[in-house]
Amino acid sequence: MYRPIEEQNQGLHADVGQGAAVFDQDPSAWLAGEFASLGRDFGYEHCLLARFPTGDGPEFAANLIATNWPEDLRSAYERAEVFAVSELVSTLRQTILPVSFVENPLLGSASIDVRQQLFSLFSAHGVVGHIGMLLRDRGQGQYLLLLSGRARAPGREDAAQLLLAAMELIQMHAQVLVPKVGPKERLSGREVECLRWSAAGKSSDEIAIILDISSHTVISYLKSAMRKLEAVNRMQAVARACRYNLL
Repeated sequence: MYRPIEEQNQGLHADVGQGAAVFDQDPSAWLAGEFASLGRDFGYEHCLLARFPTGDGPEFAANLIATNWPEDLRSAYERAEVFAVSELVSTLRQTILPVSFVENPLLGSASIDVRQQLFSLFSAHGVVGHIGMLLRDRGQGQYLLLLSGRARAPGREDAAQLLLAAMELIQMHAQVLVPKVGPKERLSGREVECLRWSAAGKSSDEIAIILDISSHTVISYLKSAMRKLEAVNRMQAVARACRYNLL
């Protein structure tokens, strides 16, 4: 049974473990378990969580995060290369509300032979009767959630509860879903100060006067910052520090 509010302080769903131990597992497996558990509470047996496809990243495999689809279905759908042009994607581009689908919203513009093959696989595995929703994380990353296996569309109240619960799951697992952007090693305060003045166009000698330290020490701080930022020169170090919101 999915219990998002009760378990938010624990950080993870009870049936997949607690604390750091869960990260020893394949993240896609336990995320699939989380969303499958949520779906079952609302009468759905199958789940698909994927990043919203972009122009330079339309592939199903590249955007897939978690699913409990059978392997043969997942592989066949990946080969079809129709995810980015599917009805699911085009519909959720135009709404922030959950959308129920009677017909399969994933077939897109596949050829007749491919559509028939996929339709047979979806039907054989009970991946029919769908609800899709667009979700966002705290960094404004976009995700598609598709739950399948319920004959009748949920009512307004159930759909609202389902959407809220899905948003809570995204929030709870943000540390896995949202890539951590930043240097591998923390910069010291002095290193950040030297980079900040370097970004302002100051030379090592000028920074030394401003900070009341030797120019040799300034150069040492800047070299250390460049190493931590994996930069080959000051300009690149400054650019990366800005991207990491350090300056």
